[in-house]
Amino acid sequence: RLLESMIPVKMINFPQKIAGELYGPLMLVFTLVAILLHGMKTSDTIIREGTLMGTAIGTCFGYWLGVSSFMYFLAYLCNAQITMVQMLSLLGYGLFGHCITLFVTYNIHFHSLFYIFWLVVGGLSTLRMVAVLVSRTVGHTQRLILCGTLAALHMLFLLYLHFAYHKVVEGILDTLEGPNMPPFQRVARDVPVVSNAVLNTTAKAIALTL
Repeated sequence: RLLESMIPVKMINFPQKIAGELYGPLMLVFTLVAILLHGMKTSDTIIREGTLMGTAIGTCFGYWLGVSSFMYFLAYLCNAQITMVQMLSLLGYGLFGHCITLFVTYNIHFHSLFYIFWLVVGGLSTLRMVAVLVSRTVGHTQRLILCGTLAALHMLFLLYLHFAYHKVVEGILDTLEGPNMPPFQRVARDVPVVSNAVLNTTAKAIALTL
């Protein structure tokens, strides 16, 4: 199924089969979370593990569940023959291309290489989803609206993860923890001059008494 998610279907005259299970998509979302964590750790960003983990999980699951719900609502308006579970499965397997692209480009830092993977790998997974939706939608206008929206969201999400995600997370961390917070240091408390004078007077009085 992972390989099939990268191969666009050619037969769109009849509805294409969609796997009605969520185990594979769920594992792909967790894999994408792990890749984002790896990318942040290799970018010389000093952060808290809990904040980074929560941000990555929120971003990936938010996209998967949010876009799937939005596309299911749009498919309902366009009379597409697809269920919510099938939409979650279709979009989840579509994240396989994102995982490959980000894993390679986080370790090999070349913008030209990213654009090649973005067009080829990300484009293939997007074409697969678009072809399946086309086969389940009747009407040229409905196909254009549904497939154009899905393709734009899916490709732009990959651009966001590569270019803007790190900056957004660093901005959130600066807001929560404060920018460039110095480490806590224990310093000696300044003693007022009046206290020194009182101590000297007391010491002299004790010496005279003795």
